[in-house]
Amino acid sequence: MRYILQRRELRPDDWRYLGEECAESDALIVPLAQLRADPLQWQKRSGPLGALLGPADSVAELSELLPWLALVALQFPNPGDGRGYSQARLLRARLGFAGELRAVGAGVRQDQVFLLTRCGFDSLEPLPGVDLEAVRRALNRYSVAYQPGSAQVELRRQRFMPGAPSAARSPD
Repeated sequence: MRYILQRRELRPDDWRYLGEECAESDALIVPLAQLRADPLQWQKRSGPLGALLGPADSVAELSELLPWLALVALQFPNPGDGRGYSQARLLRARLGFAGELRAVGAGVRQDQVFLLTRCGFDSLEPLPGVDLEAVRRALNRYSVAYQPGSAQVELRRQRFMPGAPSAARSPD
């Protein structure tokens, strides 16, 4: 059984990857190339559908598929590859993806989890053998952020609207 960190809690992972044993009704994560090859086949599935994007994959290629996706998993092949951060921000801010956003791979380490959640990730799936409890504790390491994250975008818009009452403005 694989475990993930989802919204600050350790949970068993209900999702399966293409190639793993699963039923038609199970939640399934499919690589972007397979989704794009035959989108109608995947949309007919009875279970929830997710997409797996590599660092070089374009988020724009997902735009027409987003209404059918419950989850988008972004790969972090190593801690130095930050393209998944940009992909997450584009999915949330530009494409309006409201489903689950998951970080997966070797780059999902405890020193990066605070930044991952600030970019809009809901769940984290580190490599097997990583101490998930240490990763969870890392989320509480910082109590202040210098810049607004994806969750604070709406607050920032309200704060800088002309004519907004000063009581509605809150410091970040």
